[in-house]
Amino acid sequence: MEITFLGATGTVTGSKYLVATGSKFVLLDCGLFQGFKQLRLRNWAPLPVNPKLIDAVILTHAHIDHSGYIPLLVKKGYRGRIYCTSATRDLCAILLPDSGHLQEEEAKYANKHGYSKHKPALPLYTEKDAELSLRRFTPIDFGRNFNLGDNLITHLSPSGHILGSAFVLLRDSRTSILFSGDIGRPNDPIMIAPSIVRKANYLVIESTYGDRRHDPTDPQVALASIINRTIKRRGVIVVPAFAVGRVQSLLYYIHVLKKLKAIPNIPVFLNSPMAANVNHVFQDHLGEHRLTPAQCDAMCNAAHIVNSVEESKALNNRKGPMIVIAASGMATGGRVLHHLEAFAPDPRNTILFVGFQAGGTRGEAIVNGAESVKIHGKYVPVRAEITIIDNLSAHADYAEIMDWLGHLDAPPRQTFITHGEPVAADALRHRIEEQLNWNCRVPEYQEMFRLR
Repeated sequence: MEITFLGATGTVTGSKYLVATGSKFVLLDCGLFQGFKQLRLRNWAPLPVNPKLIDAVILTHAHIDHSGYIPLLVKKGYRGRIYCTSATRDLCAILLPDSGHLQEEEAKYANKHGYSKHKPALPLYTEKDAELSLRRFTPIDFGRNFNLGDNLITHLSPSGHILGSAFVLLRDSRTSILFSGDIGRPNDPIMIAPSIVRKANYLVIESTYGDRRHDPTDPQVALASIINRTIKRRGVIVVPAFAVGRVQSLLYYIHVLKKLKAIPNIPVFLNSPMAANVNHVFQDHLGEHRLTPAQCDAMCNAAHIVNSVEESKALNNRKGPMIVIAASGMATGGRVLHHLEAFAPDPRNTILFVGFQAGGTRGEAIVNGAESVKIHGKYVPVRAEITIIDNLSAHADYAEIMDWLGHLDAPPRQTFITHGEPVAADALRHRIEEQLNWNCRVPEYQEMFRLR
């Protein structure tokens, strides 16, 4: 068995791992690169392996940095199946067409306003490309051993990160390798705790928060404080949020805070039809998360859903106080850009980030104090209050990762540390080596290892 690291090395985006065993080539995750331009350019470069030679794709979960390259893979000739959980399939049916649509809209906007260096600007793939790729999805149940052929078995178990997210174990007659994907948190208010895995010869572990602990402050208390002080200024709270997972956590907390009268009953707008559709997936998969049917309904009804473009534009002319939640979570695209353009220049307003901001994204620039950011070809001043609640994250911090690793019955022969910025990945490597005395490595882009 051999593994080649085609993404999520030195970055939290672009997850792709090519596993070769016998005559089989399996791609574990198929994500888009995001953030710095040199990373995004990899999306346009030829994949280091011919898509026609890949026999199967397995997804850990639906987030675009793990699934967003699939339409392009199929467009370039991939003809195999895409295996994942049922919930991941349902979420990809929402996320992937939306990704294609956003890319078409951004190319159209760039051509209309002439700010792209490319003439004409083109999308990486289209909404139609994404819809065609969905025909190749095949759901696998949690806890089932699934034979991919040639004695190659895969097994999925809940990872607690988002709905449908899985730890993926691949094994042949000689060895096994476990992919963590993104590890959830044991005490998340919505998602169930990550399942315990006992055995794996090799391990690929994420390190998004490999160098830090989450703030122990109750995020519900922090959210109430931010909302209330912005209300006193008659301001608008704009929340760039990931449509899968983070939006649902926010809506649940806002519902609870209003019920407790910890915040006034101000208008809340969810300007993401995609996130609204994701809410329905939560209702379709009761039992895979902690919410009761009544709690799930309350979460889904905590905000007014903005459906039309006209209604989205009209929000920018409304006065505060109000809360506007829109994708994307790192402010890399989507409707939230128009709201940032409208509300970021006003010091009465608040821009609230509720998740990890990858290097090179607008979100990362704003969080780190940028006085202006480029949106739609022009620089927009940032005068609003900027705040972040990072303990709403769906990623385990280093202490939670170490606790999860401690359940393995024996040390893996090698632990590969990926899906983290360089400082975070190396910090987790050092911690695992020091505390557990395991063999660890932080792989480089396109580096290949033989698993003996």
